[in-house]
Amino acid sequence: MGFPGQSFNIMFTIVPILIGITFIFVFGGIIFTIVKSASQWNHNNKQPILTVNAKVVSKRDKVSSRRSHHDNHVSHHTSTTYYSTFEVESGDRMELQMSGEQYGILVEGDLGKLTFQGSRYKGFERIVK
Repeated sequence: MGFPGQSFNIMFTIVPILIGITFIFVFGGIIFTIVKSASQWNHNNKQPILTVNAKVVSKRDKVSSRRSHHDNHVSHHTSTTYYSTFEVESGDRMELQMSGEQYGILVEGDLGKLTFQGSRYKGFERIVK
């Protein structure tokens, strides 16, 4: 059996360490996300803008939802990210993120000219038959 108050002292030792470790993980995650995004942005900027024949083979969206509490008030925030997959003449496929407006005008099976830069969607001009 330990001395009275010993568990209280251990708590003052362990809790700051746990808070520090949590801070490092959160801060590290934020830094990692920023570096990864900047790297992808830089990579895309170095790529040529290409226009190729392509077909829209699929479309999908990803809905993210976040709920927060503040002063007994619950708020909800939902965002949607849109993606379309294109198949080029070689048979290769690429999935590109785009705005909801751009997503809305594409139809699976559309044929046309896809313009992109790296992983950045620039546009799609439908070929009318």
